Amino acid sequence: MPKDARGRDRDYRKEYDRDHSSKEAIADRNARGRDRKKAGCKEGQEVDHIKPLSKGGTSAKSNLRCVSLHENREKATKSGH
Repeated sequence: MPKDARGRDRDYRKEYDRDHSSKEAIADRNARGRDRKKAGCKEGQEVDHIKPLSKGGTSAKSNLRCVSLHENREKATKSGH
C-alpha cells in the first residue's frame, strides 16, 4: 500500500471514491471553486476562510482572503488537518 509523506498507509482508491462520488462532495468542490473566483486569487494562491466553515464561517467575500500555497498548507499541518 502506498505511504503518505508521514509514512502512513493510504488507500487512494478509497479516498477518491469518498471525495468524488457523493453529491455533497461535488457540491463542496464547486463551492471551493466559486470562493476562489470570488476572492480573486491569482496563480499560486489559495482561498483561506478567515473564520473556518467548520467553525461556523461563511463563504461571504468578507470572510475570504488569498494566501500563498505555502502559508495555507503550513497552517493545515499545524492544526492537524
